[in-house]
Amino acid sequence: MPPEPKTCQSCGRTIEWRKKWERDWDQVRYCSTACRKRGVTEVDRRLEAAITDLLAQRARTSTICPSDAARAVGGDDEETWRELMEPARRAARRLVARGEVEITQGGRVVDPSTAKGAIRIRRAR
Repeated sequence: MPPEPKTCQSCGRTIEWRKKWERDWDQVRYCSTACRKRGVTEVDRRLEAAITDLLAQRARTSTICPSDAARAVGGDDEETWRELMEPARRAARRLVARGEVEITQGGRVVDPSTAKGAIRIRRAR
């Protein structure tokens, strides 16, 4: 029986056990070489903080868009905050893995590893 899946420390997606990791499963922290190289940067930490701060300023049931966090960190320059959209989504997935937030689509909680398209972020219930 394979071990329980893990969460990538960089992108927050689920890492499924693979036979090639059998001896090293306890040390596996990233889902890919790209995530291992990227790691978690200071900007990533600022995006996580922006998400939690923005949610703290709103009603308990309110949601935010990842673009709200991207704008909070990157400013109002459209090119800058658009570049932060995927990092903001990664930050939200890491927060989901820690149990701090939920990612929704159409008002329903979705699996952050497989969610495609527009998402909203809300505090975990």
